[in-house]
Amino acid sequence: MKKWLRQLELEKNRCQSCGMPLKFDPQGGGTESDGSHSSLYCSYCYAEGAFKEPQLTLEAMQQRVRQLLRERQMPWYVRAYMAHRIPTLKRWRGCKR
Repeated sequence: MKKWLRQLELEKNRCQSCGMPLKFDPQGGGTESDGSHSSLYCSYCYAEGAFKEPQLTLEAMQQRVRQLLRERQMPWYVRAYMAHRIPTLKRWRGCKR
């Protein structure tokens, strides 16, 4: 049970578009249209109440995540896992592949 609660807590604190832990966002998260911080999305994905790239596809986001993690020299299995998790995030749920 503790394991599941910990996993839920980790997921809650990730950008629901790209999967980045929000604690690593230098701006503390994206912004809503009223200027308040978004608790769901990072500043790289979301600003002023809208996605910065609304036309971005699920596949393009997965590729972007793989590339960023490759640049940070993460092992292949971390890159694969994170890309695999993207469809489970709020922005992408229900998107067809």
